[in-house]
Amino acid sequence: MTMETKILNIDKDNIDEDLIGQAADILKRGGIVAFPTETVYGLGANGLDEEAVKKIYKAKGRPSDNPLILHISSKEELSPLVKEIPHKAKACMERFWPGPLTLVFKKSDIIPDIITGGLDTVAIRMPDHPIAKKLISKSGLPIAAPSANLSGKPSPTKANHVIEDMMGKIDMILDGGDTGLGLESTVLDLSTEVPTILRPGGVTLEDLKVIIPNVIQDSSITNKQDTPKSPGQKYRHYAPKADMLLFVGDIDKVVEEINKRTKDLRESGRKVGIMATEETRNKYKDGKILVVGSREDKETIAHNLFHILRSFDEAEVDIILAEGVSPDNIGMAIMNRMVKAANGNIIRL
Repeated sequence: MTMETKILNIDKDNIDEDLIGQAADILKRGGIVAFPTETVYGLGANGLDEEAVKKIYKAKGRPSDNPLILHISSKEELSPLVKEIPHKAKACMERFWPGPLTLVFKKSDIIPDIITGGLDTVAIRMPDHPIAKKLISKSGLPIAAPSANLSGKPSPTKANHVIEDMMGKIDMILDGGDTGLGLESTVLDLSTEVPTILRPGGVTLEDLKVIIPNVIQDSSITNKQDTPKSPGQKYRHYAPKADMLLFVGDIDKVVEEINKRTKDLRESGRKVGIMATEETRNKYKDGKILVVGSREDKETIAHNLFHILRSFDEAEVDIILAEGVSPDNIGMAIMNRMVKAANGNIIRL
């Protein structure tokens, strides 16, 4: 059974209080609202209302052991949600909040188990997007909000992506234009002795080492054989409809190999998509060539990645051949998403 989904256009630079009020009322009544953040679009519900949160899992088709992130609009809203705020958390909040950093704390008793997948920890962030901040503040609630896509698909960075996946499944979509960063937040676990990055994102390992020198990355981020510490990371994410192969190594060898494989695949009757960069776009002659961004400015790749994956879906390619990037700074988060989109199919050259 489908429901009516209301779409409201909202200007992040001149926010209409009435429109935000309508969305906040839906959240207070236990409904679901999709809204833009500086990372990707979120699918929001009252994080303290178990029945409301169940609607998120249903709309996304999300596994129930995959915890959700709570979103707050001020640091003062954190204390009731957690047992304690460690010193390292305060340092991170001072430096990176509001922003694309999610912190994992020991949860307080008011957090429903459905939010945490039964764990004794809760993930919380304060987004740096005017619409998100205003909506959370107006509702007066911590908002549970995973990405506003069907589970497993590329995350939504445009309202049209949300409409494609969520129309008829949720109450409202706030169309605030494109998101900024384009990749989900970094998740940093501060509930254990050694601070550990569970998911790389816009706040990088290099950024965090300045504040917390002993921070480490969960080994599963770079080693697919290791079991992820974060339950949600074991599932396939960001997957386009087509198969995807990810090529890493010397870029000239990568281009040569992609061209060779494109020729072979096209001769066998397959429609090939090539995820190129600005620096290599003219080195490919065949296939559906889409430019994801510049190797010299990897933030452009982060911003465009999920949109390009969805564009290949629209082009109905059979296979995507993608160039990898160096895994330093934001490159680690990009490669994490690319590896998952390719389901671990990496060609090393």
